[in-house]
Amino acid sequence: MSYKARSKTVEDKRFMFLSFGFEKPTPEIVGAWGKWFKSIADRMLEQGGFWAGGRELSENGSKNLPFGKDSITGFVIFTADSLDEAVDIAGECPFVASNHIYEIMSQ
Repeated sequence: MSYKARSKTVEDKRFMFLSFGFEKPTPEIVGAWGKWFKSIADRMLEQGGFWAGGRELSENGSKNLPFGKDSITGFVIFTADSLDEAVDIAGECPFVASNHIYEIMSQ
């Protein structure tokens, strides 16, 4: 799906899309990712991925987090008019085992 092109403004609502789980990407998946990222290029503010374990911090200290199916493996910060639109945009992402969408608070 192609979303209407738009210029980013201070008033835009920002959303964070967190993907969970990992599967070794095939050439087809890599191609599908590229198409999806291109489809949201005018809305995307930042994106990245995580390729190793992390650490969980709590009042009891910290512990290593494994890299596995329940791990956060990537994020995209993008603009949308509403949470519903953000869900539609993220729902087109071709590879995720599970994902979460959060609206980012503005100042």
